[in-house]
Amino acid sequence: MDSVKAFADRVISNVDQVIVGKRQAVELVLAALLCRGHVLLEDVPGTGKTVLARSIARSIGCSFKRIQFTPDLLPSDVTGVSIFNQRSREFEFRPGPVFAQIVLADEINRATPRTQSALLEAMEERQITVDGETYALPSPFIVLATQNPIEYEGTFPLPEAQLDRFLLRLHLGYPERLEEIAILKRQRQAHPLDALQPVAGIEELLQLQRTITEVYVDDLIEEYIVALVSATRHHEDVYLGASARGSLALYRTAQARAAMRGHDFVTPDDIKALAGAVLGHRMIINPAARIRNVTAGAIIDEILGAVAVPGARAGRRFDRAGAAVGR
Repeated sequence: MDSVKAFADRVISNVDQVIVGKRQAVELVLAALLCRGHVLLEDVPGTGKTVLARSIARSIGCSFKRIQFTPDLLPSDVTGVSIFNQRSREFEFRPGPVFAQIVLADEINRATPRTQSALLEAMEERQITVDGETYALPSPFIVLATQNPIEYEGTFPLPEAQLDRFLLRLHLGYPERLEEIAILKRQRQAHPLDALQPVAGIEELLQLQRTITEVYVDDLIEEYIVALVSATRHHEDVYLGASARGSLALYRTAQARAAMRGHDFVTPDDIKALAGAVLGHRMIINPAARIRNVTAGAIIDEILGAVAVPGARAGRRFDRAGAAVGR
């Protein structure tokens, strides 16, 4: 797995020239890219979501398109449209901005549900259908969607079916004091993104996407993943827990994280590090818990402390179905 580690180190170091103090977020986005997964960046404006997407695309040499989601955006503005050519007397398909290797869906919750659903087939099947014709999307293909969790006026919250299609949900947060000073210094004369050069290639990425599937996952780790996901379905503050897709997402991203660290096997620490980003958006917290300001992160932290790590003990145990069996 040295090739995966070398690739990750090069890309992360390159992106660090632009994104200050967000190494963990960069690692997670890169892990999603290695897993062929999509990422939801949920944070307030000005935290570097768009710059992060552009930096990763430029570091790998991927094609990049940005779609600004607004209430009047039509599905055809995303997928493309067939236009009648007067000269050839035939309809010609004009691809939309979704035909790129890295697509930034900016403020995705500002578009209507009809337009949001135009991304569903693209995200899941890596293809789109227009006028009965199916068109394959380029490879690799990843959607980086952003949304503001504070402003709700004029927005259309993503339904659970679409949230479940995002491999990870990340929060960047504000930079620390010294990090913000470093940002000011770096952008004194020009934006560092303008000078960023590719440090990896698309063919290398495609090869590494196949390589990470060879990372060994022990039976005990598989049981640990299923126990964590099952526990979200039985937690008293959760109305609807994570599905089997959550287990698969945690399994695959753990393989990517292990490989990015040069390991050829997954450890419980890999699972713990990813549980919040993978499972947090796949749970629906019940109304009573929301009134108490219970967050998905707090619930996952509680579950991580309760479910026994393979080879260890915890204060509270869950059976294979995810139900608590005592203290």
